[in-house]
Amino acid sequence: MDGTDLLTIGAFARAARLSPKALRLYDELGLLPPARVDPVTGYRLYARRQLERARLVAWLRRLGMPLARIRRVCETHDPGAAAQEVRAFWTEVEADVAARRDLATFLIDHLAWKEPLMTSTTRPARPLEIRYAALSDTGRVRPGNQDTAYADSRLLAVADGFGPGGAPASAAAVDALKRLDGLGPEGVPAGSLLNVLEGAVEQAGRAVRGVAGTDPSTADVGTTLTALLWTGSQLALVHIGDSRAYLLRDGESFQITHDHTLVQSMIDDGRLTPEEAASHPQRSLLARALRTDVDAVPEPRLRDARAGDRYLLCSDGLSTVVPLAEVRQVVSTVAGPEQAVHELVDRANRSGGPDNVSCVVADVLETSG
Repeated sequence: MDGTDLLTIGAFARAARLSPKALRLYDELGLLPPARVDPVTGYRLYARRQLERARLVAWLRRLGMPLARIRRVCETHDPGAAAQEVRAFWTEVEADVAARRDLATFLIDHLAWKEPLMTSTTRPARPLEIRYAALSDTGRVRPGNQDTAYADSRLLAVADGFGPGGAPASAAAVDALKRLDGLGPEGVPAGSLLNVLEGAVEQAGRAVRGVAGTDPSTADVGTTLTALLWTGSQLALVHIGDSRAYLLRDGESFQITHDHTLVQSMIDDGRLTPEEAASHPQRSLLARALRTDVDAVPEPRLRDARAGDRYLLCSDGLSTVVPLAEVRQVVSTVAGPEQAVHELVDRANRSGGPDNVSCVVADVLETSG
């Protein structure tokens, strides 16, 4: 190699926009070894042709990519595969930022919420309770049901499993929530709700990862999870994946969850319209879920409950099959939760029932006592 093509570590660092300290570290890790080391002085010398790789390393470090992952990108000879590795990393970063943003929102809501002051002249509000129903159906096409739907006086949950162990994965996630130690006879105290949610998330994640065990055939197994925990005056929402939760309040319905799918992220970025997303070939590809091979954190949120509220939780076997206008019509007009879940499942099946379908409907009521 012509010595004129060699740069000192200082000159190379300036050209690559890296520090000499970083270059020495990358040399030790084998990520960016110098082209030559002077046998007398020990100075590291770099070839100009190494600048492209060095600049790529600098850019990836600015993204926050770990060095081990940068090595995979740099050692990938297929540009398409390298681009896919960066794309996958950034999707994970965005998911992590979204989870931390949602946690910050939860903490703000949690810390700002105060129990009302009670005096001898203050008449307490009538306690609230929920009336609920859950229904899960295989549908008209699938050979088995990988959904789990559950409802009781403290917990409402829908989980949509996928992969060869999808059914036990969805059941395991919901079962983990059902075993919450913090759920006493009166629900979850508002002050301990964050700890209860954290424990629920950890238990659900461990339960899903435990489904695979040591069987490599179940490596790509997971589940969505959308659940509401009743505190007696509030509902704590835990959500990950593309199952959904809707709220009907004062005659208006709102989706209170955000789909964790590839197409939804493209909609958020302005790269896709909702109309285009409805027919996108990757519309069911999840960006986040509880999986056996990846750690992911569901979103925690806190919602005030009001008498007259109605909540709907559903798997995508309903939301992608039955038009939203029909869903809203059923939720707003069918009187009881039991009748509502049967009507919603029936409409999904009348529309072809291409997927398992699960629904939970719950009404918030003042107690009669």
